[in-house]
Amino acid sequence: MIIYQPIEGYCYNSDTIFLYHFIRRIGLQGAVLDVGTGSGILALLAKRDFDVEVDAIELQERFVQYAKINAKANKLPIHIYLGDFLHMHFQKRYDYIITNPPFYHTGVLRSKNPMVDMARYSGHMPFEEFVKKANQILRPKGALIFCYDAKQTQELIEKLSRYKFTVEAMQFVHPNSNKDATLVMIYAKKSSKSLSKIVPPLIVFEDGEYREETKKIFQEVGVYSIKCHI
Repeated sequence: MIIYQPIEGYCYNSDTIFLYHFIRRIGLQGAVLDVGTGSGILALLAKRDFDVEVDAIELQERFVQYAKINAKANKLPIHIYLGDFLHMHFQKRYDYIITNPPFYHTGVLRSKNPMVDMARYSGHMPFEEFVKKANQILRPKGALIFCYDAKQTQELIEKLSRYKFTVEAMQFVHPNSNKDATLVMIYAKKSSKSLSKIVPPLIVFEDGEYREETKKIFQEVGVYSIKCHI
């Protein structure tokens, strides 16, 4: 699958690829909403691989243009909203919300590029406000699948619980076997009484090179990026 991206500005990275690999482990069905779709990569992968209805929402108009181009280029029909997820009125409810949201906190040096800053900095979509809104538009047994900064895991679980979400599966991503996790991927379901499953960690590098498992994930997801102006 080809994904056109801006030459300058935020581009998807390995976090999105690892998140989609985690999504494939969980599976999707029914109606899916990709929040903060950017160039449309998660939404388009979901439409490519699952028999689902896919909508996407993006705050930045320039990214909406890229997402529409990518949908057309890959012949994958998705509906793309331009707007703020936290204030958008949706006409329907969803079975799944998937997202690689902005999660850099206030202590992180912020980019001077407004496109990058909006895509990365959590102040543009505070996690608790995101979960509250998600709770409103998900169906009774609906679920969130997302990634976030691993250091904030305790806070994530507390806020998910506040809005009646149960973490059913979780996977941590480590740069290598000697370093702490930098990313956590979470599957949280509304009104679930299931116990949590901790998936074996994903270790990205070994001796400075991608591990074979990592290479296999990139191959299976199968995305080719092209940077361009539109």
